[in-house]
Amino acid sequence: MSPTEVLSEAFELGFTYTRSTGPVVGRFLTGLRDRRIEGVRASDGRVMVPPMEYDPDTAAALDDFVEVGQQGEIVSWCWVSEPRKAHPLQQPFAWAMIRLDGADVPMIHCVSAASEDQLATGARVQVRWAEETRGHIADIACFELAEVAQ
Repeated sequence: MSPTEVLSEAFELGFTYTRSTGPVVGRFLTGLRDRRIEGVRASDGRVMVPPMEYDPDTAAALDDFVEVGQQGEIVSWCWVSEPRKAHPLQQPFAWAMIRLDGADVPMIHCVSAASEDQLATGARVQVRWAEETRGHIADIACFELAEVAQ
């Protein structure tokens, strides 16, 4: 073999296992399928959405579920003027940190708006559900400004 010859072998990378969502994430996803949003209460009383399996401060297992609202407030956001194929929306939109009513920790999701000028920190938004829900984060199609949501 010469020093410039490259050895190669065709192969297919695959993961031959499945992973359960577990009781916490599974309950969250089941709630989304049923058009309900649940968080979990941490040891310090904060409600986290999406829920975490373990307390970030104490590492204790968490199981005090709390249903939160389907409206909330934009805490922070950034505008995407040219969405890519992998983005959830194919028209300009915002990624936003949204603190849902009844939650203390914001979640990240997309916000559909006609223009960047419509968005502001503190703006009220509400869930727009996918037409068909199946127990996936995409069951929340996006959030819309509460004043213009259908």
